[in-house]
Amino acid sequence: METKINVVLALMIVASFLIAIVLHEFAHAQMATWLGDPTPRIEGRYTLRLRRHLDPLGTLLCLILAFMPVAFGPVGLGWGQPVKIDPWKLRGGRTSGPLLVALAGPVFNLLLGLIFALLARLVYPLVSENAILLRIPQLLMVFGCTNLALTILNILPVYPLDGYQIVYILLPTRQALQFARSGPWGPLIILALFFLIPFAAEVARMPNFFLAHIPGYIRDGAFFLASLVTNLTTLNVEKIYTF
Repeated sequence: METKINVVLALMIVASFLIAIVLHEFAHAQMATWLGDPTPRIEGRYTLRLRRHLDPLGTLLCLILAFMPVAFGPVGLGWGQPVKIDPWKLRGGRTSGPLLVALAGPVFNLLLGLIFALLARLVYPLVSENAILLRIPQLLMVFGCTNLALTILNILPVYPLDGYQIVYILLPTRQALQFARSGPWGPLIILALFFLIPFAAEVARMPNFFLAHIPGYIRDGAFFLASLVTNLTTLNVEKIYTF
C-alpha cells in the first residue's frame, strides 16, 4: 500500500481550504447583513480578510488531513470562527432568520463546489495531453471538492459546525437547551471522530469499523457530488483530483 505524501496535492488542498473557509464565513456575514443584522460588520467579520475568519484548531485539522498519506486520501476539512449574530435584529423572526444565516455558508460552498467541478470537467479534455497544464483542472477540481467536502462536514450536528446551529434552531426550547450542553465539547468530539477513534480501531485491529473512516466518507461524498454535475464516475473525478 502506497503511503507517500502528495505534496503538490496537499498544498492545493490547503490553499483551497483557506479560500473556501473565508467565503463560507463571509456568506454567513453577508446573509446576516441582508437580513438587517449589523453585528458581523461591528465585529469585523463582514470582510474577505483571511485572518478575520480562521480558527487555529480548524485550520490545524485541515493541515493534518491534507498531508495524510495518499493511501488514506488527503482531504480539506476544518472550520473557521463562527460568525456571531443577534437573532432579535434579523428579519424573518428568531427561527427563520438564524436558520437562513446558518444555511448560507454550506449552501454557498455547495454551489461553488459544483461550479468548479464542472469547470474542471470542461477544461480537462483541452489539456489532457500536457502534464503541466493538467495542473489547471486538478486545481479546479481540488477547489471544487474541498468546497463540497466542507458542505458535507457542516451537516454534522457538532459545534462549531453549522449543523449544530441548524439542529439547535429547529429543536423545541427544552430539547435545544439540552442539546446546547454538547457545544463546549464539539471540537473534542470532532478530533475524536477524526483521529482518536481511527487510532483506537487500528490498535484494536478493527479496520472496518465505520466510525474510523469519517474523513474518507466525506471525501467520497464530495467525489460523488462532483460526479453528478460532471457526468464522470467517482473514479474519474478522483483521477483529476489526485493526478
